[in-house]
Amino acid sequence: MKTILVTGGAGFIGSHLCRKLSSDNHVICLDNLFTGSLDNIKNIKTEFIRHDVIEKIVLEVDEIYHLACPASPVHYQSNPIKTIKTSVLGTINMLGLAKRVKARLVLASTSEIYGDPLIHPQTENYFGNCNPIGYRSNYDEGKRIAETLCMDYHREHNVNIGIARIFNTFGPRLAKNDGRVISNFITQALENKDITVYGSGQQTRSFCYVNDMVNGLIKLMESGKTGPYNLGNPDERTILDIAKIIISMIDTESKIIFSDLPSDDPTKRKPDITKAINDLDWHPTISLEEGLKHTITYFENLNRYNF
Repeated sequence: MKTILVTGGAGFIGSHLCRKLSSDNHVICLDNLFTGSLDNIKNIKTEFIRHDVIEKIVLEVDEIYHLACPASPVHYQSNPIKTIKTSVLGTINMLGLAKRVKARLVLASTSEIYGDPLIHPQTENYFGNCNPIGYRSNYDEGKRIAETLCMDYHREHNVNIGIARIFNTFGPRLAKNDGRVISNFITQALENKDITVYGSGQQTRSFCYVNDMVNGLIKLMESGKTGPYNLGNPDERTILDIAKIIISMIDTESKIIFSDLPSDDPTKRKPDITKAINDLDWHPTISLEEGLKHTITYFENLNRYNF
């Protein structure tokens, strides 16, 4: 039985990861609950520590999944300095811990490091097209620095690291108010509110169901490989299509309305996962429509519980 640390373990992806790992391991869930929730880890066999990764912590662990960081624009833009501190100082602290105890660390990076990409689909050798002074830069640049830190610790101190570039992920335990596309659309549809599509709705995203994402992170950890690796579902859809699919799956009176596109919002997003297929033997297995069924059911039950 390994001792595994999951930072951001009470968050959306982190809580699913904790559940998957806890059946065979001692899992330590570390979270400051800024965007995570104890409800996400109830009935999961974990040791919970409330702690902010920007502060050092002394633990004895075998593996570290470093997921701590707000991941939706609503949250990471609400406190941008805190966000970049989490990516930079938090990653330094986790790499220092990994160095001391000789643990392998997998970093949850992001497709946002590609910015508004000029190549399509995005491959891992693309350096990105980011605005370093924009409203999203605290997250984009923070994660880019986190990747730099991982590689420098790997080269200078021989820390065993893996880098996962996570593309849009969805599923149960998405926060209702986190501002992400799928949670927004489902919540609006269930409440018979107009569904807000930004811009023309022709911008694209590729949505991966959370169970597939968790399996990808575990395969990366077990592989011992460095990466970076794109983890995501290459099934590319327009935002407008997503809205129409959700309306078709929910008994709702919602109509689609359009609003101005936020600053630096990427126009296209699709992962090339060839590297993950070849090196990790990983690819998504759950379709968008199947994943949406599970996610809609989760939000329906959430509404019943709350009201």
